[in-house]
Amino acid sequence: MTPARLTLQSTRLLSSGAKIPLIGLGTYLIEPGKQTEDAVLWALHAGYRHIDTASLYRNEASVGNAIRQSGIPREKIFVTTKLFNNDHGYDKALAACNLSLQKLGLDYIDLYLIHSPKPGPELRAESWKALETLVEQGKVKSIGVSNYGVAHLKELLASNPRIKPAVNQVEIHPWLTRNDIVKYSEEHGIAIEAYSPLSHGRRLQDPTVIKIGEQYNKSAAQVLIRWSLQRGHVVLPKSIHKERIEQNADVYDFELSEEDVKILDHLNDNFVSGWDPTVSK
Repeated sequence: MTPARLTLQSTRLLSSGAKIPLIGLGTYLIEPGKQTEDAVLWALHAGYRHIDTASLYRNEASVGNAIRQSGIPREKIFVTTKLFNNDHGYDKALAACNLSLQKLGLDYIDLYLIHSPKPGPELRAESWKALETLVEQGKVKSIGVSNYGVAHLKELLASNPRIKPAVNQVEIHPWLTRNDIVKYSEEHGIAIEAYSPLSHGRRLQDPTVIKIGEQYNKSAAQVLIRWSLQRGHVVLPKSIHKERIEQNADVYDFELSEEDVKILDHLNDNFVSGWDPTVSK
């Protein structure tokens, strides 16, 4: 992988046949209204074409407003939202997706994810069938999961689903490499999306990351995003600051050496900066 081969518009082909941009703006904990609209507009104007939201975030309507305000054609923007725990079950999942479409003000969702496996095997199985129905209805282009551990993925694939998950979105950064989940997902054609790639900012002062960044004249955040890209992940940095949103996308003019990637790989200490449903039953 060389810097010249990737740009902010670079995509990965999913098993569904859709192309997902390699960098997306995460919108978790961004307040609905002006804060979300500003962040999404800044990202789109900076060249992002991938926005990640969820019903849990309460900002789907604001994301949709910003997309319309941007003037960018809908088909040029990849939009992800998610089904939360209290909406699991076949009928409830269908209704939840329809509500998300209504809030977003969109005719379809590019990627719809089960946000967490927490509600248990029976309900998540029902929900997956609902997601398959949504694809067949044309309301969703691709479907996947989030926070699924290897056991959850095995369970889903063992059910012989009509549509296999295209994505597994999990927290990943050098302090939480999740090699087992990554390996299993990739072996089964499931793309990995790394959320909280900046560890919610809690490890940005790590001297190893800062030292590596100095070699490339890059910030710690840029090093972390580049590390995810070079591991083959789709990456979802989040910020509410215009300059940081732009800086987080400025990661295509350098490439971490193999040695530096290995150094970052060895920082893993299973540090979870948020929640961890991957271990739920």
